[in-house]
Amino acid sequence: MPYLIDGHNLIPKLGLRLDSLDDEEQLIPRLQEFCRLRRAQVEVYFDGAPPGQVATRKSGAVTAHFVRKGSSADAAIEARLTRLGKAARNWKVVSSDRRVQGAAGAAHAGVLSSEDFAREMSKAKAMPTSKSNHDATLAPDEVEEWLDIFTRKKD
Repeated sequence: MPYLIDGHNLIPKLGLRLDSLDDEEQLIPRLQEFCRLRRAQVEVYFDGAPPGQVATRKSGAVTAHFVRKGSSADAAIEARLTRLGKAARNWKVVSSDRRVQGAAGAAHAGVLSSEDFAREMSKAKAMPTSKSNHDATLAPDEVEEWLDIFTRKKD
């Protein structure tokens, strides 16, 4: 499931500091890891981008939107929900801001608080990766059994 995330709302919930100069750059790799583990897609919005820094950057399954000063990530998320139209119901919005949660609900998108999403990220990281423990080698008697089955079908 794809997510629309209020980045500055999520940062402190992950133990990162909003007053850090590279708080956004610390969050993006964590979101990339979450996307890899959950096979998800994320659009994260950061407000307060200084002039010349307003941009959209794609890093794997994470698209980071840096919203200009004077506007807000909240407004950008609401505008994105509007552009999604009926497809918004396939997305989850991550924010603890009641206004954003209300807009998500009105668009029939899923809503997840930043705290709950931070827990979901922790769970995804803690889950073992799905590696097959099944040994694909056959014992000699199993090989003979299969050969008999296929030989009988040909006869």
